Amino acid sequence: MSPIVYYPRIETNQLRSLLAGWRARYPESGALVLLPEAEAARLPMLQAVCRESSVPLVGALFPALIQNAAFVTQGIWLLRLDRMPPVGLLAEINAPGGDPAERMAAVIATQLTEDRSTLLMVFDTMILNIASILDGLYLQLADRVRYVGVSAGSETFQPMPCLFDQDRLVHNGVLWLLLSEELTAIIEHGYQAPAKMLTATSTEGNRIISIDWRPAFTVYQELLQTQYGIALSTDNFYAHAIHFPFGILRANNEVIVRIPVAVEADGSVFCTGEIPANAILTLLEASQIDSGYTVNHIVQSLTELHGSMTDRTLLTFYCAGRRLHLGSGAQVELVDLSAKTTVACLAGALSLGEIGNSCEWGYPLFHNAALVCMDWPA
Repeated sequence: MSPIVYYPRIETNQLRSLLAGWRARYPESGALVLLPEAEAARLPMLQAVCRESSVPLVGALFPALIQNAAFVTQGIWLLRLDRMPPVGLLAEINAPGGDPAERMAAVIATQLTEDRSTLLMVFDTMILNIASILDGLYLQLADRVRYVGVSAGSETFQPMPCLFDQDRLVHNGVLWLLLSEELTAIIEHGYQAPAKMLTATSTEGNRIISIDWRPAFTVYQELLQTQYGIALSTDNFYAHAIHFPFGILRANNEVIVRIPVAVEADGSVFCTGEIPANAILTLLEASQIDSGYTVNHIVQSLTELHGSMTDRTLLTFYCAGRRLHLGSGAQVELVDLSAKTTVACLAGALSLGEIGNSCEWGYPLFHNAALVCMDWPA
């Protein structure tokens, strides 16, 4: 009985049969479900079937799913959790009256044991302070967990409730699961930093207000004009900016990608992810993504952790912005990943932000333009 099932059509009787089989063989099992946003109307039926079947449910809505190394906008992925782990669904994580990281940590800490765990998190992409929440979470939980996660929601970046369990559908929240420490994850984007560096001299959350003491949009315009001959305006901003993200250079030369998505009225540039004050920036571009390196690094890392991946399941989250960068090259990258890992099943979803550790059991970082790959147990 497969622990992971894809149905191209979401039908009540089919779901009832599957969940009944899971429940009969694994009485303490639960389901982690990935749904494309186009199938949101089917969620109430799914929740009802899970309640009837006494199968605990958690899941999220994403722009698209990954099925057999292709992006699809219909159907459903159901991942069986043989024994439902500790889980939580927190709505309105930034509600006044409390620190969001402390709210999360207070609940998660009660479920921790002497053994380490993998903390899988799915945030609503409309939460703009995910990086800060991760900072605060690490101060509370440190290396007692391995941090893995993604952002869910609509690729339009319009508000949409996207996190659910068997009873609720919430927005501005986070879904978390405490999984076995054996469930490791690899995160990679393949960008290499060019030599020219800039300084974000004024920032506010996700906004870059000034670069090298000048208005951020003005500097960004000039860079695209002088380096690539692109006449950037507020009207064509997103069409071009998606191909020219900023890179935040960390002390260990690791590059954290931030994709610009809008220009504010004051000339600041709004990105999908927070920008630290005085961050060292560099301008990246889509052709600098080394797909070969990305795939090879993921394959090598998975092999070092698990040995041969042949006939296994690889749960993969692929950044929506990266797909826009690469166009048809995104599916080529997935096909290459599937072929080189020799997995039996490449399953997952299109994500709107990715979370991984700086090193094994290290600091959690919020990325854009990355792949997150997990060996899902058979």
